[in-house]
Amino acid sequence: MNPFLSHTPVMPLEKITSVTGRGAYVPGSDIDTDRIIPARFMKCVTFDGLGEYLFYDVRHEQDGTLKSHPLNEDRFAGASILISGINFGCGSSREHAPQAINKGGFRAVIAQSFAEIFFGNCATLGMPCALATAADIEKLGAAVNADPSTEIVIDIEKCEVRFGDQSIPVTIPSTARDAFLSGQWDPIAELLDGAGDVAATAGKLAYMAG
Repeated sequence: MNPFLSHTPVMPLEKITSVTGRGAYVPGSDIDTDRIIPARFMKCVTFDGLGEYLFYDVRHEQDGTLKSHPLNEDRFAGASILISGINFGCGSSREHAPQAINKGGFRAVIAQSFAEIFFGNCATLGMPCALATAADIEKLGAAVNADPSTEIVIDIEKCEVRFGDQSIPVTIPSTARDAFLSGQWDPIAELLDGAGDVAATAGKLAYMAG
């Protein structure tokens, strides 16, 4: 029996038009993937549990005690929007970095700019990355630090971020933005959903008959 013929359609992906949550500001330029998730924690079969090691070396001393870091502060517990600086996610292209951010409870990242591969890996997790100017990042970070309960709304349709009585424009590259708005942000899910078409094509190929 052709294995493609047993395909069960997958559920359509959720359209992501906005992300709402509280923020945590982790300032800095060129925060690379090794800082986001140190390589020694990548020895895993699945990505489950990676959130425990998010920014581990900059959050912990060698003996495991906590350092001073925004993500160690109780007031930012439960934050789901990460805010940072320029060239976020640079360095190694490891998929573990966006996975660690996602498993750590974050659903979006706002920064001045992103490394291209990191940005793409975030997009396939349904985790939007929005670009803002340095001045607007500082404005948003100041608001979050002053009041961690501030609700942030990343409006993907309008390309803006709203918080309190303020708003800032953001850029979301059109390919990712269109994918979020249409619910086509996971290429693997799209491939699985098209397995019926694959089966139909395979059925027409003589060398697949055996």
